[in-house]
Amino acid sequence: MDIGETEKIEFKDAFGTNVSIEEVVAQIIEFSKAAPQYKYEVVVGTDSEAVNDRKSDLVTAIVVRRVGNGGRYFWRRFSGGPFHTLRNRIIEEVMTSLRAAQAVLKAMSEALTGTAMIFHFEVHADIGEEGQTKEMIQEVTGMIRAHNLDFCVKPNSYAASSVADKHV
Repeated sequence: MDIGETEKIEFKDAFGTNVSIEEVVAQIIEFSKAAPQYKYEVVVGTDSEAVNDRKSDLVTAIVVRRVGNGGRYFWRRFSGGPFHTLRNRIIEEVMTSLRAAQAVLKAMSEALTGTAMIFHFEVHADIGEEGQTKEMIQEVTGMIRAHNLDFCVKPNSYAASSVADKHV
């Protein structure tokens, strides 16, 4: 199922309760209204793990961070096909994050129509300057930039490398 089909996709909150994309956005807005003096970031990231030679698990995290004062997150696990290469795995993670980001942005746009609320939005990729993924940084960040989104890589890509990773 494509993550862009928001009416059918459910995430879990940190307590394991199922919530739709629209409910995720409503909770993000409610969280930000509780302390409007702060700046807020909404971040999407995906991590994955090969289960066997035919199946993998992917976890996408949506994080709202109250800069300097905590945050909340939502996550979704689903099965994917096999990863034949590291490049294949990273591209699938980024494409999954981009689909989730588009769904969240669409729901936020609808929910925030007529308001002055502003969120910084970015996609976190589970790649970095160290290790095997360093050769992919330009390709991956170019994919994210092509969608007019800001990005972050390791060691600062906490949505992918910490939050989503926690649920893989």
